[in-house]
Amino acid sequence: MPTRILIADDDAIQRRLVENMVQRCGYEAVAVDSGDAAIAALIDTGAQAIDAVVLDLVMPGLDGLGVLAKMRELGLTVPVIVQTAHGGIDNVVSAMRAGAQDFVVKPVGVERLQVSLRNALDASALKGELQRIRHSREGRLTFRDIVTRSDAMANVIAAGKKAAASAIPVLIEGESGVGKELIARAIHGSSERSSKPFVTVNCGAIPDNLVESILFGHEKGAFTGATERHAGKFVEASGGTLFLDEVGELPLAAQVKLLRAVQQGEVEAVGGRKPVKVDVRIISATNRNLLNHVKQGHFREDLFYRLHVLPLTVPPLRARREDIPHLLRHFLARFCAEENRSISRISGDAMNLLTRAEWPGNVRQLENAVYRAVVMSEGDELRPADFPLTAMQASADEGGMREPLAVNPVPSLLPTLTVTEYDVPIVPATPGRHFAPGHGHLNMLGGDEEVRPLEEMEAEIIRFAIAHYRGQMSEVARRLKIGRSTLYRKLEESSTEDADTPQGKA
Repeated sequence: MPTRILIADDDAIQRRLVENMVQRCGYEAVAVDSGDAAIAALIDTGAQAIDAVVLDLVMPGLDGLGVLAKMRELGLTVPVIVQTAHGGIDNVVSAMRAGAQDFVVKPVGVERLQVSLRNALDASALKGELQRIRHSREGRLTFRDIVTRSDAMANVIAAGKKAAASAIPVLIEGESGVGKELIARAIHGSSERSSKPFVTVNCGAIPDNLVESILFGHEKGAFTGATERHAGKFVEASGGTLFLDEVGELPLAAQVKLLRAVQQGEVEAVGGRKPVKVDVRIISATNRNLLNHVKQGHFREDLFYRLHVLPLTVPPLRARREDIPHLLRHFLARFCAEENRSISRISGDAMNLLTRAEWPGNVRQLENAVYRAVVMSEGDELRPADFPLTAMQASADEGGMREPLAVNPVPSLLPTLTVTEYDVPIVPATPGRHFAPGHGHLNMLGGDEEVRPLEEMEAEIIRFAIAHYRGQMSEVARRLKIGRSTLYRKLEESSTEDADTPQGKA
C-alpha cells in the first residue's frame, strides 16, 4: 500500500500539477478543493490513512491556517507542507506556529516538493517511533501506535479493540517476531487497566523447578535458597494485565496451578498457608499450535479452553507485505537518530528486494536487517548491497538459479543448485551403480570406481541442504548440527577448491 499524500488547493490547475508531481515522486495522491474537504478526508475512518498533507494557505471558506488549527483541535499529527503564492515572512511564521512541517512557494518544483515530502515523512516516522517506544515503556501503548496498513492486521486490531473493552482472556497466536507482545500491550493500553501494571513472563525461559515460585511466589524458607519472601508475578500484576509469553512451554505441573489461578482468581505461594485473591487480566501468546499440543498430551485441555476464549492470530510479515515500506521508514528514522547517521532513503532496488523477501523472522528480522544496514552502510542511501543476507535468501527463494542481488558469502554455490526432488533420502551408492546427482542421492563412488573424498561429499550435502531449506542459512546450520560460522567457512573452502580445478580455471 503506497504512501498517501492529501493535496488541498482550490485552484484546479495547481491542484492537478501538484498531484502529478506527487505521483512522480512515487506516492499516491488524494486531491480535494477546500479546507473542509481536507478535514473530512483526514478524519474518515473508513478510508486509508493519510501520511502527509500539501496544503494551500489561501482558500475560500476554511483556509490553510484554519485547517491547521482544526487539526490541532482534533489531535491529528499528520505532517503538513504549506504552499502559497505569497511567500512573505509573516505567512511562514504563522504557518510554522500553527504546526506546519515545511513551507513552499508556488510554483514549487518537483525536486523541492520531493525533498519536503521526504523530510516530513521521515520526521513523522521518527516521532511516531519514539512515541511508540515511550508509550510501550510507560504501559500506555495503544493500537494507534502500531505501524500497519494491512487489511489482515486491520482485522486483528479490530478484534483487539473489542477485547480491550472487556476482561476476556486473549490468546495471541503467530510466528516468532510478528509482534504478539505489541498487540498484548496495545490491548492493555486501550483498556481500563492501562494505569495498572503490565507484567510480562516468558514461560519458555523459566527453569521448571522455579516456575511456581516465579508465577505464584514463595514464602521465606519454603525451599533451599528462599532467603526472603517473593510475591510472584500474579500478585505483581494484580489490578493490571499478566502477559504469559510462550505459554505452551509451561510444564504440566505448573499448568494445574495456573488453571486454578485463572478459574478462582487466587494463587497460593510455595510454602504459603492460604491462597491470596488477585484481580488479573490474562493475555497469553504462543508460536506453537496449542491444539496439537493438547492432542499430544503436552498441554492441559481444560487450561487450553480457559486461555483460548478469544484467539487472535497475527499474520506473518510475508502475508502483509504492504506494511514493509512503512516499517522500513520507521526503523530507518529511529536507527539513523540512534546511530547519528544521515541516511536519507532506501533505493528502489533495495525496497523491491526487501518487499519480496520471505522474512522467516518477521518484523524482528526486518528491524535487525535495517539496524545492520544503517551501521554498516557507507553512503547516504541504503542499497541492495547493504542487505547481503536478505539478497542471498531472495535469490535462493527464486529457485537458486540466478545470480544473487548483492554480496553473497557463497557466490559459487547457490547459482549451481538444481534439486528437484526433496523427499528422496540420501543413500550410499553400491559398486557399479551410480545415482544421478541432484535428486537427493549422494554418489559415494567417483568415475574411477573409488570412494570420493569426504570433502567433496560434504560440499554436496551442504549444497543440497541450502536448496532444500531455500537458503535459510540458520536452518541449514541447525539441521546439519554445525555453527553458522563453520557452515560459511566450509562453503568458502569448497568454493576455493572448485575454482582451483581445471574446470574452475577454464
